[in-house]
Amino acid sequence: MAEPQIDHIVVDVRDRIAEGAEIYRRLGFQLTPMGKHSLGSANHLAIFGTDYLELLGTDVPGGALRPDLEPFPVGLNGLVFRGYDSEALQARLMAAGVPVQPANAFFRPADLPDGSQADAKFKTVRLDRSAAFDGRLYWCEHLTPEHVWRKEWQEHPNGALGVARMLLSVRDPERQAAMFRRMFGAEAVRTTDDGRALLRLGAAAVVEAAPHAAVAAELGNAAPDPAGRGDHLAVLGLKVRDLGATAALLRTNKVPATVSAGLVRVPARAAMNTTIDFMA
Repeated sequence: MAEPQIDHIVVDVRDRIAEGAEIYRRLGFQLTPMGKHSLGSANHLAIFGTDYLELLGTDVPGGALRPDLEPFPVGLNGLVFRGYDSEALQARLMAAGVPVQPANAFFRPADLPDGSQADAKFKTVRLDRSAAFDGRLYWCEHLTPEHVWRKEWQEHPNGALGVARMLLSVRDPERQAAMFRRMFGAEAVRTTDDGRALLRLGAAAVVEAAPHAAVAAELGNAAPDPAGRGDHLAVLGLKVRDLGATAALLRTNKVPATVSAGLVRVPARAAMNTTIDFMA
């Protein structure tokens, strides 16, 4: 079984995409030009080394959202793993007892460096919403990765290099652990003495499910507003090149943040209801 790998993380901005882009640029991210999906949504991306952050919504203020985005508030709602051979992946997951939907193909036009245009093409396999946290979990297969991972988009003023930690706030970490085992195999998941479930993504990243009380104690007033969600994504952790430089940029841009050993934390209220940890 292939080792799990983060493909991208999604922050829903709903019909506030211009505001979200302004905020994330102030946080030190270089964003791609707005893209418009054949599914009817719009996005900006912050491209890292092997993964990326997506601001997802609609480009029309007050406009209708994609039906699968409509139930979710502004905030961190999408956990996306790298997919390959989507139809075979969907069959394997179903055989393992993972309730997923059929593979879905879509595209968005992409402007190329030479001034021409081509379609960035994708296939996704989505987990049934009732089987996971109150958010979206899916696999994304890139049919044209060259239109996404372009070197001129991968340098960020905040020094972000890639996703290092995703923290889920949940009622029952073992429920999440059991689903991750069916997805990726028992060897990919472990539980800690304090009741957390850890899905290890190679040597560099982890998806962590912790009880609501433990997450509340860790984040305090930096926590996101659940806004009606139950089990939900609470923290996006990003590895950066130079933590001191990241902290200095946030101060210059007047972004509230707390600094501790190996960590600069931006509260959710300053990042579209998403707690962001910049990590050494």
